[in-house]
Amino acid sequence: MIFSFPEAARRMKNGGLLLYPTETFFGIGCRADDAEAVRRVFFCKKRSLSMPLPVILGSADQLDLVACPGRDLAGDIAALSSFWPGPLTLLLPARPELPEILTGGSGKIAARVSSHPSARALAKFCDFPIVSSSANISGRPAVTRASDLDPELLQSLNLSTDGVLDEPPAPGGGEASTIVEVLGGRCLRLLRNGALPSDELEQAGFTLMTSSSSKVNA
Repeated sequence: MIFSFPEAARRMKNGGLLLYPTETFFGIGCRADDAEAVRRVFFCKKRSLSMPLPVILGSADQLDLVACPGRDLAGDIAALSSFWPGPLTLLLPARPELPEILTGGSGKIAARVSSHPSARALAKFCDFPIVSSSANISGRPAVTRASDLDPELLQSLNLSTDGVLDEPPAPGGGEASTIVEVLGGRCLRLLRNGALPSDELEQAGFTLMTSSSSKVNA
């Protein structure tokens, strides 16, 4: 079930699920535009359908495939993309053609460019951003080694379509990404403190507001 990159990426591109390393923990994902595959991520994790799923971009150029922020946010996004690849997730208006299950009906998408080369390479190979949720049954610990992946999660995979990618570097654990909603006018709503210190965003000229009103679960 553990494959080299070419076979693992091919499976994901063709609609399969993949367990793969990110900078922090192993993730589970699929092409973000494949509604049935996204649904299977929820099923395998036993995750509530009310909890949206974030995505990883192969590069900032893929952002337009999942988000439609409008011209008023373009300057802010260009400035924030200087933190990519890195632990900053942007919450933005989602493209309406995305599977509703992906966004939890929120109309918004959480996206980042991972600092893990394999995660970025998967999204580039798929020609589309990929779902990125921790590879664990909801409520159980996330893991940094393929050998520690939950047997129950592994048993829920389809052997003919899914798989595991275990490519270096190994996930390093630590804090998850910082999540901000981009409001425009150099204003951000801080939704989750994380690995990117908020003062670095302030030093880049952004004002941060603290609020839990937006629906986002990474």
